[in-house]
Formats: sequence, structure tokens, C-alpha cells
Amino acid sequence: MEFIDLKTQYRRYQVAVDARIHKVLEHGHYIMGPEIAEIETQLAAYVGVKHAITVASGTDSLEIALRALGVGFGDEVITVPFTWISSAEVISQVGAKPVFVDIEPATFNLDVSKLEAAITPRTKAIIPVSLFGQMPDLHAINATAARHGIPVIEDGAQSFGATQKGRRSCGATLIGSTSFFPAKPFGCYGDGGALFTQDDRLADAMRAIRTHGGVKRHHHTLVGMNGRFDTIQAAVLLAKFPHFEWEVNERQRIGARYSELLRGVCVVPEVVSGNTHVYAQYTVRVPNHDAITDRLKSHLIPTGIYYPKCLHEQPVFASLGYVFGDFPESEKASREVISLPMHPFLNHADQDQIVAALKASLN
Repeated sequence: MEFIDLKTQYRRYQVAVDARIHKVLEHGHYIMGPEIAEIETQLAAYVGVKHAITVASGTDSLEIALRALGVGFGDEVITVPFTWISSAEVISQVGAKPVFVDIEPATFNLDVSKLEAAITPRTKAIIPVSLFGQMPDLHAINATAARHGIPVIEDGAQSFGATQKGRRSCGATLIGSTSFFPAKPFGCYGDGGALFTQDDRLADAMRAIRTHGGVKRHHHTLVGMNGRFDTIQAAVLLAKFPHFEWEVNERQRIGARYSELLRGVCVVPEVVSGNTHVYAQYTVRVPNHDAITDRLKSHLIPTGIYYPKCLHEQPVFASLGYVFGDFPESEKASREVISLPMHPFLNHADQDQIVAALKASLN
């Protein structure tokens, strides 16, 4: 059984994927070829913003966003401690200081009630993470940020395709960021990511930063980086994109069925009213998740733990001065979460087998 079944996905779309890749091999424009502009146009229209800028990875997208906003040494950027390290490491990479805010237990997303207290005169950006495939309360986060004149960057690496009150993930903040890592809801066959904004000036800056600080060759207006998206990876996304909305719908159907079967057995994901969830990971809470993972492995059920340690527990962030106990909800989640197999091709028989194995493992 596959945890994320990319093999079946490729077989389903093989003709289109192979044709798109072959076209790149024929024209030979492997860097910033025509497929880049084509997928950016489609992505911007899908999200509902003026600008989509593809980049080399989801991590690069966050760093480029911070650089475009002018965040640097002496500044602070707020994010959550229960997330993949990219959300915070990019803050350090531009010379700023990560400031953590705890999560809500029901959604695993930033607790807006704790946001205001974390803002200081040095706060120059907020990076809320749309963890596991559901957006946090971005309306409230935007409102709090606006009162202080602080830009918001949604880290939508796991939530591309999700919506909140009709607005798509990556289109509900000043800048949206996502990842096209293969295991993400919309993935390519390597690293990749994208940035989204309505702001023309920010879009120009982000395009320049991804190509060594300039949009015209040998003319560099900003300190940039090599953050370009590969043409072949853009071709893969173009082949997959016509099927993406079907995959989102399947993820929602399969996630809802999981919750129906597991409610009362363990703590299932809560979908907030007005939200849709794309279940990048279908994540439940269980006691002693390490033992449950081992038991499921004996039943040949693959699992994942996202994330076994919070960021303030990582040695690299020890200098921030946080201690265990500072973020109790994040710490509790890190000791309880377990993610079950989730992909659009998961059939009822396999799902029933997973549910039966989890029930047996909990007894």
C-alpha cells in the first residue's frame, strides 16, 4: 500500500505527461522556457490573482517573499512552531528573528487570539501556515496585521486547492506561497514552488529576485538568487493541471469518509465552517503515536508523523531562548499526530483496511 500513490497518478496521466516533457526536450529551452509563462498564467487564473511567479522550491518562495518585502537584520517575523522547518528557516536566512505563536488544537493552525501579543515594533511580516491542507483564519490574521501595517505571507505549501469563504489558498493575503514538491496536493517531479500576489511592485521584485536580482540579463537591481523553476517541471504541472480539481474533490471525499469512519475512535481533523480541506496529510491524534505507528507497520500500513518535534525544540533555534512548555498546544500535537495514507486514488477497500488496522492498534 502506498502512503502517497504517485505511481498510479503517473499511469493515469502518462500520455499527457510524456507528451509535455517530450515537447521540452524537442525545443530545448530547459531554463525559463515557454512552459513557465504558460503555467504561471494558469496558476494565477486559478488562484484569482494578477501574478503567479514560479520558483525553484516552496522554501525559496518564502525567502523570496521576505526579501521582496525588505525583511532583514534586526527584524522579527511571526510564524508557528508546529510546521516544517522551512517556515522559520527562511526568516533566519534573511537575517531576521523568528517569533513563534502557538496553534489552535482543532486545526493545527495559528491561534489568532495569541497573535496580537507577539507583535512588536520590530515585526515586519507574519507567516501563517495552512497546515495539512486547511487555511487558518486569514480574515482575522489580515485584520490584526493591517492594524499594525504588517504584511502577511500565507505559507500554503500544503493547502493549494483549499478555499476559505470562496477565496483560494494563496490568494487571501498580500503574498501567497506554495510548494510543488511531489507529495504535495499539486506536485511536480522534483522541487518547485510559486508565489502569488495582486501587487505589481511586489511581483516585479519577486521575479527579479528569483533570477539573480534582475529581469533583464546583465542588469541587476536587487540582491537576488538562482530561484528559477525548471521548464520540464512546469511541463509536468501543465499535464496534471486539467485533473487537479478532480483530485481536490477526491481528497475531500476521501478525507470526509475517513472522518466518518474514525470519529469516536480517535481525534479526527476538524474542518472549520467556511473552509474546504485538501488533506495534504490526513492527520489524526492518538495516544503514544510512536507505538501506534509500529503497530500499523505490522499491519503493512504506511504512516507519517508530521512533526515529531516543534521548531523551538530544534537545536538550530536554541538561541531564541524558548523552552519546552512555551507552546503547549504545539508540543501536545507533536506528540500525538499521525498521518494516514491519503491520495486521490485511495479506494474504499484500502481505506477500510487502514481504518480496521488503526482500530485494532488502538485497542
